[in-house]
Amino acid sequence: QVQLVESGGGLVQAGGSLRLSCAASVRTVGNYAMGYFRQAPGKEREFVAAINFGWSAGITTYADSVKGRFTISSDNAKNTMYLQMNSLKPGDTAVYYCVRRGSVCAGLRCYDSSMYNSWGQGTQVTVSS
Repeated sequence: QVQLVESGGGLVQAGGSLRLSCAASVRTVGNYAMGYFRQAPGKEREFVAAINFGWSAGITTYADSVKGRFTISSDNAKNTMYLQMNSLKPGDTAVYYCVRRGSVCAGLRCYDSSMYNSWGQGTQVTVSS
């Protein structure tokens, strides 16, 4: 199983930016997807964004709540994925988890957390008002 190591969380004021990084322990080939989920205190875990690798490389999916503010990208040479978060809001405060699944996805199919078999340790993002 691929190990995922996250970094980049922290405290930022509303309107600010942060970039999360997720490094995979091994370089893999084939068709798969990586992305982020988040969970705020007292709330259910929710999908944030995903990006495909393989035959549909670069196809991205975003939750409506972050569309236009967050950008997911990857650097295959470094086995690393990034989530650039701009125009942050207090509602974005949560623990963010890097995830990986053994198949590509698009649209609502990316939202199913049970399809992801590798999870990072989580990184805290706090946005103050």
